[in-house]
Amino acid sequence: MRVKKKGVWFLTLLSLVAVIGVYYLFDRNPMPFDGITIFSDDTIEDTQLGEAGSDATPVFAESYLFEEMRMEMRNERSQQRELLTQKITSDDLTAEERDQAFNEMQSLTKRETAEAMLEMLIKDIGYEDVVVRTEDGAVKVSVIADELSAAQADQIVYTVKSEWEDSSQVSVDFKSAQ
Repeated sequence: MRVKKKGVWFLTLLSLVAVIGVYYLFDRNPMPFDGITIFSDDTIEDTQLGEAGSDATPVFAESYLFEEMRMEMRNERSQQRELLTQKITSDDLTAEERDQAFNEMQSLTKRETAEAMLEMLIKDIGYEDVVVRTEDGAVKVSVIADELSAAQADQIVYTVKSEWEDSSQVSVDFKSAQ
């Protein structure tokens, strides 16, 4: 019986590798290099570098800031989730206290899901990157944009309020792409 299980696993993995290999062989859209230049003797001479004193801040610097904010939120929530899990599995707490911890964990998951959905919806409006943070009904939205008009901010506020009923206060700020 054990040999058959190993054989099934082997065939499953082999077929998975074959499918992935065929997919990458026939993929019509190869992965772009995203700004990475592969240098040869010909391309080194043709490559022009930016000036050292230029003021232009690349967009990825703000995205990096947003990613850092997301990582901090994930770390905080991971710690919260770990604490709530300990409460739920604890035998020292009453059933009501464990139920309350379970409800808090569900609320945390709901907030995370809503934030991810709102980020996706606001990106679809046309912004390069978005970070949405929620706490106690207050929603803070940060977007990358050259400038943010009152109409654009209203559109973001409308999107947030229409998609999340728990949002009582919505604030929008923007970080410049340049």
